[in-house]
Amino acid sequence: MDLSLNAEDRAFREEVRAFFREHLPVDIAEKTRRSFHLHPEDMLRWQRILHEKGWAAPAWPKRYGGPGWTALQRYIFDEELCMADVPLPLLAGQGVNMVGPVIYTFGSEEQKAHYLPRILSGEDYWCQGFSEPGSGSDLASLKTRAVADGDDYIINGQKIWTSLAHNSNMIYCLVRTDPAVKPQRGISMLVFPMDTPGITVRPIISIDRGHSLNETFFENVRVPRSSLIGEEGKGWTYAKFLLGHERFTIAEIARSKRRLQRLHQMARETAVGDATLADDPIFRDKTTAIEIDLLALERMGLRVAWEMDQGIDNMLSASILKLRGSQIIQAVTELSVEAMGYAGLAYESLESGCTHSPSAPDIAQGKMEEFLFLRAATIYGGSTETQQNILAKMIYAGA
Repeated sequence: MDLSLNAEDRAFREEVRAFFREHLPVDIAEKTRRSFHLHPEDMLRWQRILHEKGWAAPAWPKRYGGPGWTALQRYIFDEELCMADVPLPLLAGQGVNMVGPVIYTFGSEEQKAHYLPRILSGEDYWCQGFSEPGSGSDLASLKTRAVADGDDYIINGQKIWTSLAHNSNMIYCLVRTDPAVKPQRGISMLVFPMDTPGITVRPIISIDRGHSLNETFFENVRVPRSSLIGEEGKGWTYAKFLLGHERFTIAEIARSKRRLQRLHQMARETAVGDATLADDPIFRDKTTAIEIDLLALERMGLRVAWEMDQGIDNMLSASILKLRGSQIIQAVTELSVEAMGYAGLAYESLESGCTHSPSAPDIAQGKMEEFLFLRAATIYGGSTETQQNILAKMIYAGA
C-alpha cells in the first residue's frame, strides 16, 4: 500500500490551493479564524462559489453533478480547505455530505432530479432529524411516529440537537412507520420542508452561548408519501449508510492540523518571562503528544482513502477515525485555551450568535467558544461509548 502522493496528486493539490487563494473571500476566511458559529449567509455564499467551479460536492459522482474525484483527491481537497481557513460546511454539508449521497443512492429518479441540483446550488440547506430525548446514540429506540393516511404521512414526535434547524429549509428525518416489528425494521426516512405546518423549532443555547442547536417538534405534520426515501422500513439501513459517510469526515483530521498550526503560532507569540510559551518544555511535551496522535490518525485517514479507491468498505476504520478524531479535537482545543491563559476567559456574544474576545489578541479569537462547543465532539455523530461498542463487536464478535 503506497500512501505517498504522485505527481498528479501534487498537481491537484496546487490547483486546489491556487483556487482557494484566488476565490475565498477575505472576510469569510477572517471570520472563520476569529469565530466558531459563522453566519449562514457566509456559508451559503461560499457554497455558491464552489458550485460555480463545479466543486460543490467533492464526494459526488460526475453523473450527479460532482467532480468525480478519487477519495485521495477528496482528502487533499479537505486538507487544503482547512489550511485556507474555509468555514466548516455546516449548512451545505448536511445536504452535500449527508442526505445527498442517500438520495442519489436510494432515492427515486424524481427525488434525484428535484433535490440534487438544489443541494449543489445551496438553494436547499438541510438539517438532520435523528436524535430524540432518550434516543441519541440509541437511534433504534426513536419514538417519532409517521402514520400513513391516504397519500400522506402524519408525523408526531420530537427531535433534539437539531443543528441549524432554525436556518434550514429542509429536513431529513427518521420516523417510526411500523411499531409492531423489530425496532430497526420499523424505521423509515422522510424528507420535507421545514415550513410545513405543525413544525415548531425551539432554540438550545449551548455552553459557549452560541445558537446552532434546537429542539424540533412535530404536531400532526402532514407530508406526501413521495417524501419517503427508498422503501418503507429501510430507514435504519439508510441511516447507517449516512453515518458511515459522516464518520469519515467528522474526524476533522485536516482541521485539527490547522488548529495545531494556530496553536504553535499562538505559543510563539505568547511571552513567558524572557522566553515564549513555545520554549516551555512542558508545553512542548503536550503539543508533541498531540502531534504524534494526529500523525497516526492522518496515516489511517490516508489508508481509508486508499481503501475507498480500491472499493474496500471498512466500517472498522470509520469508527476508529471518529473515536480518535474526536478525542484529538478536544485535546488540541483544550490546550489552545490553556495556552491563552486569562485572555481566553473574556468573550462576548454578538447579535449574529457568534462570540468574540475584545480583550484578547487576534490569535486567541474564537478559541474559547470552539473549546466549549467541541466538548460535544465525543458525543455527536456517535458517542465514544457507541464507537467502542461497535469496535468491540467487530473485533471480538465478528458482527
